[in-house]
Amino acid sequence: MKRVYFTFAILVILQLPLFAQQADFSLVPYRKGNLWGYADRDKNLVIQPVYDEANLFYLGYASVRKGNLFGYINKAGRLVIPYKFYSAKRFRYGYTDNVKTNGTDTVLFAGAALTEKDIERCIDTRGKQMLKCPAINENTRPDSAVKLITDTSISIYSTFRKSETFDKVVDGYKMPGSDDDYYIAMKGDQFGVINNKFERIAPFEYTSINKLVVGNSVYLIAKEHGLVGLLGGNGSVQLPLENTRIDPVTAANGKVYLIVTRNGNTGIKDLLLQQLVPEKYSDIQYNVAGGFLLTGTNGLKGYFFGNNKLIETGYTDITPLTGGNYIMTKNQVGKSGYINDQGVEFFEQ
Repeated sequence: MKRVYFTFAILVILQLPLFAQQADFSLVPYRKGNLWGYADRDKNLVIQPVYDEANLFYLGYASVRKGNLFGYINKAGRLVIPYKFYSAKRFRYGYTDNVKTNGTDTVLFAGAALTEKDIERCIDTRGKQMLKCPAINENTRPDSAVKLITDTSISIYSTFRKSETFDKVVDGYKMPGSDDDYYIAMKGDQFGVINNKFERIAPFEYTSINKLVVGNSVYLIAKEHGLVGLLGGNGSVQLPLENTRIDPVTAANGKVYLIVTRNGNTGIKDLLLQQLVPEKYSDIQYNVAGGFLLTGTNGLKGYFFGNNKLIETGYTDITPLTGGNYIMTKNQVGKSGYINDQGVEFFEQ
């Protein structure tokens, strides 16, 4: 496991994605008007709203601001590092050399700056600047959870001989419960599907066909003249060619969703073609936190959680939080707030 040591400003460290330790959501920042405190998951206030800014807890500490300066509190609401920083990042684990044992020690550290023009430096849990910034683990960056599971392999079918039915075979698959083999083939510049008996399963009338494999099931994403549809592996029409977009994504919960755009409106379906999110949004994008960012025709944002909870558009900005159960929103007057995957709003206007 490779580690990198930084002997200068924490600013360099904080530019890297930090995923090793997730936030502690047993206490959630709660906004009441313009002041912030903390509530438990049931929205009961635990730490009263007395701060001008309150950030998430990490490893028992949260940075809070009063006036222009930040300090740190613990989960009992006690100020454990005074208000003296112009900026203050979250605490995380790092590694330092232990000359006595010829090994390493695990320590907590954060990045903080004393003035607006100062660089952020490493501090310990007493708020003291550390002589040397700890090492961080380079292998804490997760792989993307988004996987477009189309398959367009070609080479292994180049030995098929040309026939009256097709010119060449470009892909193949099996269907559960059938002894037949199925092949995506081309006739001229058109794509279709045949079986091993050279029977036409899907006509040669598409500009492209891509295979979509989900478990033991096979689907086909077919395009023609800028429109796209979804076929079953047996050639049956699942979604007719009347869409401009069908994007399959595998979400963090393991489910496969279809982002579908038709007549300029975008929604989400599952593989049973149930409409999970209505087709009324200008855009939908999957986020690695586990849900979908929705953009309304007015540009405002909403969110669709992995548990199928829909947060309607009404926010100028939404930040999904690692773990997939919370989002941070900003409304049209610039006020922030947290919402969980049950739709509970941790703020009062």
